[in-house]
Amino acid sequence: MRIFNTISEYGIISKSFHWITAILLFLQIPAGFYLVGLDFGETRITVENYHVIGGILIFYITILRLIYKIFNPTPSLNISLFPGQKLIAKLNHIFLYLTIFTITISGALKKLLGGEKLNIFISKIKIKSNFELAEIFYEVHIFANYTLIALISLHIFAVIIHKIVFKENILKKIT
Repeated sequence: MRIFNTISEYGIISKSFHWITAILLFLQIPAGFYLVGLDFGETRITVENYHVIGGILIFYITILRLIYKIFNPTPSLNISLFPGQKLIAKLNHIFLYLTIFTITISGALKKLLGGEKLNIFISKIKIKSNFELAEIFYEVHIFANYTLIALISLHIFAVIIHKIVFKENILKKIT
């Protein structure tokens, strides 16, 4: 197994970024939905703390992943039947990254503007409360999460379509 990407396959670093992010997102999204239904108390504080840590971790992994992509070739896409596939795949990836950033930033701003502190690395950040803005960022956070779910669904659907319709195992490149 290669460490770095080649023109035909992903290396272990890219694969690790992909699957660690996927696992974290599959934990993070249900945790967010679970949080919405919780009353304020110890359980909510604990779940919310894990949710914040997970979100910040995904954010930093995504930044590292994008920096890594700058210096490493992306394997070429084997385009099946129609030329628009490459564009759709690229746009889906771009929107996945943008949505992850939107979710993290809006979640952090919702928390900070709602009067809470945010622990980033070893420092605590606190800004002046603005509950109206906090509510707006909460709505952005929710909308971006539904967008992320749609983009992930499209991503998975593409893998299934390639396997069933085009008889291509594109999942093999990233596993």
